[in-house]
Amino acid sequence: MKLMLAEPFKSLWAGKDPFTEVERLQGQVYRELEGRRTLRTEVAGRGYFVKIHRGIGWGEIFKNLLSAKRPVLGAAQELQAIQRLTAAGVPTMTAVAYGERGANPARQHSFIVTEELAPTVSLEDFSLTWQAVPPPPRLKRALIAAVAQMTGAMHRAGVNHRDCYICHFLLHTDRPVTAEDFRLSLIDLHRAQTRAATPQRWRDKDLAALYFSALDIGLTRRDKLRFVRGYFGALKGQPSLRQILGEEARLLAWLEGKAEKLYARKQRYGDAL
Repeated sequence: MKLMLAEPFKSLWAGKDPFTEVERLQGQVYRELEGRRTLRTEVAGRGYFVKIHRGIGWGEIFKNLLSAKRPVLGAAQELQAIQRLTAAGVPTMTAVAYGERGANPARQHSFIVTEELAPTVSLEDFSLTWQAVPPPPRLKRALIAAVAQMTGAMHRAGVNHRDCYICHFLLHTDRPVTAEDFRLSLIDLHRAQTRAATPQRWRDKDLAALYFSALDIGLTRRDKLRFVRGYFGALKGQPSLRQILGEEARLLAWLEGKAEKLYARKQRYGDAL
């Protein structure tokens, strides 16, 4: 068994079974599946997000493996990703409770509790009106640079997100958002993979997902080039944009095609995608 408790859960669950107590938490349920439950709860007036994993069964494990997908077995993946990103200086969630028990990966019981990031708005929601009402140019450029830097730092830290969409970048709104003063945090890491180095295949999947998710916000060619320079410049030691475009021409062409395919599927199937 593995267990990590910080306040207020260390005091709240003192002398009790944390695995029983976490199941008793009440609040707004965001996802309820046979093997996983996600909810928002409040303790002592503060908000927390709780993810409980109860095992997905051998059938689901083999189904994932046969389709070349790594199954999500429990909360450990999210905790590891949070720890790695924090160490790399990428703003993300703060875990205040974690538990794991059971040797059988198909029936493992685990949970993670993270502090709520509030008040915030996702970049997806923040940019909803950008096509019709463009934001201040300096703010747009600053946000693009920040997303590029955070994504590059995540990949350099050996983490690939697997759900790398702009909706998972939260913009803090506790103070006025300006080009000179804003904060972003990266969330929803339950599918993230952590390795010594991020494989190119998974890096490219993250970039394609991120690009796809931003197709409707009115990005110009200059905006795309800013992201490319911010992302690859950090990876390669600040080469010129011309050099990056030459070295990454194949990848950039693939990203355009992949994002367009994802967008076409979204148009056909909508939320079922």
